[in-house]
Amino acid sequence: MRLTTLLAFLAAVALGIAACRQTPERAPASGGLRELYRGAPDTWPAPRIDEGVAWEELGLVPPLAHPSRNPHSDDKEELGRLLFHDGRLSGTGQMSCASCHAPELGWTDGRTTSLGHGAMPVARNAPTIKNAGFASALFWDGRASSLEDLVRQVFSNPSEMRIDADAMLSGLASSAGYAELFRAAFGSPEPTLERVIDAIACFCRTVTSDGSSDFDDFLRGESDALGDDELRGLHLFRTKARCLNCHNGPLLTDGGFHDLGLSYYGRKLEDLGRYRVTSEPADVGRFKTPSLRDVARTAPYMHVGLFDLPGVVNMYSNGMATLRRKPEQEGDPLFPTKSPRLQRLDLTPDEKADLIAFLESLTERRRRVRVELPAFGDR
Repeated sequence: MRLTTLLAFLAAVALGIAACRQTPERAPASGGLRELYRGAPDTWPAPRIDEGVAWEELGLVPPLAHPSRNPHSDDKEELGRLLFHDGRLSGTGQMSCASCHAPELGWTDGRTTSLGHGAMPVARNAPTIKNAGFASALFWDGRASSLEDLVRQVFSNPSEMRIDADAMLSGLASSAGYAELFRAAFGSPEPTLERVIDAIACFCRTVTSDGSSDFDDFLRGESDALGDDELRGLHLFRTKARCLNCHNGPLLTDGGFHDLGLSYYGRKLEDLGRYRVTSEPADVGRFKTPSLRDVARTAPYMHVGLFDLPGVVNMYSNGMATLRRKPEQEGDPLFPTKSPRLQRLDLTPDEKADLIAFLESLTERRRRVRVELPAFGDR
């Protein structure tokens, strides 16, 4: 075969391979890609999942079941809603649960890290409480096993609400309005620490995805609910971008803990994450995978709260940060190891834009809340 003929053949093969690669990753959504995603999720193209990774297909968020120990009632939910927004419960008398988890801000506070007791910054970014009732491990490091456990820890944490239980209960007991609310929720008017915790946890479990996002409409069969860029982003999310390896299922999280290279090990912002709970060296630098539901409303991102959405996509495209051992760290058994699920993706600018468009399609209706709190001292 003449050299020119061979070169032409190789060029044609290369173009064919490039076209094959382009078809699933950057196919025009107005054509074949939209047809591939027209059916139910179990008919969608196979995703790119690493061997050994347990995953679940994307889908609608199911109803949440309340635990038998703390069953739901409308009266308990309403009491919990008011207590959630009542700053008089805190040690300063000015900080409520809603101070860090505002409904208007996607149940976060929009800060890099939250302001705790005395308006002093705490170490980590406030994650959303939306859909927290589905989780079996809460906080970035998973140290709480239930919403009741979480509320109790926030109450007692000297850097957060630092509640004086006696003072809090005395204030609640002085309120005729709260007396009626406790009676309706629990059968008698007396406030107790356990009742306060149960009511707030009950309310938090009602903060779930409402199915109002464009992606939810798409899941319900409205094939035009996603634009071409959003649909390309969905396909990238499930394939080339490899997001489904950790962000899967209806809540778009595996509920697990992974090291993204952001432990700042040996540096000023060092945070050992899950290790502080388990004392297992393998858990150094691991943090909980957050749900991506309503993600466009919950910036800034990661436990350090230092990144916006384009920045996070850029970081994942580059394979995230990789820590390098310093000479004095050779042989350090606690030196963190980045998750092998992270790989360099080299997404193009168009692909990054499409992926962000899909993530924005997860946005739900903004929830605004007006609260009128019962008076203290009228009883």
